[in-house]
Amino acid sequence: MAAQQEAGVGGGALEVWIDQDLCTGDGICVQYAPEVFELDIDGLAYVKGAGEELLQDRGATTPVPLPLLTDVVDSARECPGECIHVRRVSDRVEVYGPDAE
Repeated sequence: MAAQQEAGVGGGALEVWIDQDLCTGDGICVQYAPEVFELDIDGLAYVKGAGEELLQDRGATTPVPLPLLTDVVDSARECPGECIHVRRVSDRVEVYGPDAE
């Protein structure tokens, strides 16, 4: 299924995670990509895993589906808390987000 494909930069799969210590709870990420992000009862954003499961462990990651790459990248760019990190799975280098080079 195309929605399950992982996105790639230079052919590599990408994953996304949120640093809840920096999350401001604005929900911009949820507006851009509700399939990937969700606000929990604590008012902070988290990534979702398989089956829409909210991943609440610190540093939990989820694959970035190719059809949602632009929405996830826009979320990282627009996040006022600068807490969304998108990195390559292969070498864990951040390609979008506050620590991207």
